[in-house]
Amino acid sequence: QVQLAESGGGLVQAGGSLRLSCAASGPTSNRLTMGWFRLRSGKDREFLGALRWNDESTIYYPDSFTGRLFISRDGSAEAVYLQINELKLEDTAVYFCVASGRFDISTKPWDYGYWGPGTQVTVSS
Repeated sequence: QVQLAESGGGLVQAGGSLRLSCAASGPTSNRLTMGWFRLRSGKDREFLGALRWNDESTIYYPDSFTGRLFISRDGSAEAVYLQINELKLEDTAVYFCVASGRFDISTKPWDYGYWGPGTQVTVSS
């Protein structure tokens, strides 16, 4: 059973940066791909990016976030990170760490069988 736990959320000022962490445990065969989604009020879950656990060089980001968002991992710490720069008010959301036993990187939330409880990020002006 894969377990995920996010940390690092909170209140941040617009224009600043934030680094979220996700501690993972459980069989690596069930988390071949790990990534992040977010849920903003009144919106659908939004894909932020993902990487292959065994090949960190394979990282996918949606075009809308290119250059502002970075995902990385620490294999020894069994952790995945999400760095968001130039934070905007519209980045206010609950951020979720996700994992999948699929080898291909999917942008669809239903392709990720494991979700953390989420961490709230609130961006203030």
